[in-house]
Amino acid sequence: MALRDERVTLAHGGGGKAMRDLIDEVFTSVFQPPGMEDQARLMADAVQEPGARLAFTTDSFVVTPLEFPGGDIGKIAVCGTVNDLVVGGAVPLWLSAAFIIEEGCEVALLRRIVASMAREAALAGVRIVTGDTKVVGRGAADGLFVTTAGIGVIQPGREMAAALIRPGDVAIVNGMLGDHGAAILAARGDLALSTDLHSDCASLGHLMQAVLAAAPGVRAARDATRGGLASALNEMAEAAGVGVVIEEVALPMRTEVKGVCEILGLDPLYLANEGTLVLFVPEDQAAAALAAMRSVPEGAGAVVIGRAVAAHPGQVRMVTLFGGSRIVDMLVGEQLPRIC
Repeated sequence: MALRDERVTLAHGGGGKAMRDLIDEVFTSVFQPPGMEDQARLMADAVQEPGARLAFTTDSFVVTPLEFPGGDIGKIAVCGTVNDLVVGGAVPLWLSAAFIIEEGCEVALLRRIVASMAREAALAGVRIVTGDTKVVGRGAADGLFVTTAGIGVIQPGREMAAALIRPGDVAIVNGMLGDHGAAILAARGDLALSTDLHSDCASLGHLMQAVLAAAPGVRAARDATRGGLASALNEMAEAAGVGVVIEEVALPMRTEVKGVCEILGLDPLYLANEGTLVLFVPEDQAAAALAAMRSVPEGAGAVVIGRAVAAHPGQVRMVTLFGGSRIVDMLVGEQLPRIC
C-alpha cells in the first residue's frame, strides 16, 4: 500500500502521486469502476426497449456529524440519489460520486465512508461507476462533502408525477417519521440529549418495485427528506391542484422523536427523513399497495395517513387528535439546527 498518511493533506488534491495513491487505495479499489478514464462507459442495452426512458438526478450531501447511529454521509449519498430515482418510477442503475475533502480529514474515516457507500450500492443494486475528488484547505469545508448523480431507466408506459394525483387518492407512508432528523440532533452531543434513535437511512428501490408490481396505478411518490413530510405533501398538493387531508392519529412517530421535538420546540412533520417516502394511489389499489409495502423490510410499518380531496386545492390540512383541523404549511425559513 502506497498511501501511508493518516490524514488528508493538500498534496492529496494536487494531481500528483499523493492524489493518485488516495484515489487508488481509498476509492477505486472499493468501487472498482470500469477503467480509469475521465468518464464511465455504460452499456446502452438497458434502455433499448422501445418507449423506455432515462431518468437522471443529482444531489449534494452535507451532514454533521459525518457518522451517526444508523448511517453516515456516504450511506445518505447513495440512498438519497437512489430514492430520487425510484420515486419517479425508475429502476436505478448507475451512480457517480464526487468528494470535496477538507485538509486534515482522517484517511481511516474516508475508508469507512467509502466502504459504507459500496455496501449500500450493492444492497440497492446499483454501481458507482465514476467520480472525482477535490481537497480544500482547513475551514473551507465541514470535513467532507459528497455529491452524487444517478441514472436509471423508466419502463415503457410508466407515468408517475405529482400532477397526476386526483381527489380520492390515498396517501401512504412506508414507516416512521422524523427518525433521521431526531437521531442527528441527538448524535451531535451539544444538546445533552441521550436516545436510542437511529436514522431511517435506506434505499427504497426494492420497496417501490414491489408496490408498482402490486399497484401499477400509483400516481406519484416523494421521499420526505429536507422539509419532512409536511413539505413533500405541500409540493404534491400544489403540483396537482388538489387539497390533502391527513390524520394526526395515523402518523407513525416514535415517542422519542416527539420528545426531542418538544424539548427543542420543533415540529416533527418538518424533520428530515432518509428512508421514508409518501405516495398517492387510487383508492381501489390502496390495499394492494399497502400489502406490498409491508412485504419488504423498508415498508414493514407502512400506514395510510390521509387522502387527496377536491377542497382547499394546494393546501394540506391535518385533523388533530382533538378532532379539530389545522393547516400544515410549507416550512418557512429554516428549522434549526440544520441536519442535512
